[in-house]
Amino acid sequence: MKNIIAFCAGVSAGIGLGDNTFAALITRGLNEITRLGVTLGGNKDTFYGLSGLGDLIVTCLSEHSRNRRAGKLIGQGKSLEETKKEVGMVIESIDNIEVAYELSKIHNVEMPIVEMVYKVIYENLNPKEAVKKLMTRDKKSE
Repeated sequence: MKNIIAFCAGVSAGIGLGDNTFAALITRGLNEITRLGVTLGGNKDTFYGLSGLGDLIVTCLSEHSRNRRAGKLIGQGKSLEETKKEVGMVIESIDNIEVAYELSKIHNVEMPIVEMVYKVIYENLNPKEAVKKLMTRDKKSE
């Protein structure tokens, strides 16, 4: 799941969004990951330690993250095939987006970031439109 959020961080960078957007994305992303993980039987505290939040932060912000790099290329307008070719390695986020989306539906877990990135990859939603939809959602406790 953290790779999907890192992919989204890359998309944000690719379309020129800044640090405040990254902070919102990481915060909301952690919330989505935790909701699904707890629903599947995980311990909430696990998601807030080094292997949860720590790994999420580094994967989202590191220029060395291939998932972030892939998202950045998509945000810059590259196709999925161009992105896969340019990255030249497995991009876990792309392989897992569909699974995460399906799990959210099966278990009735609200995951708006996953839903939007699914639509960007599989339904050709413009990344800028996806960000707009996410950032203009009704406010909720996060």
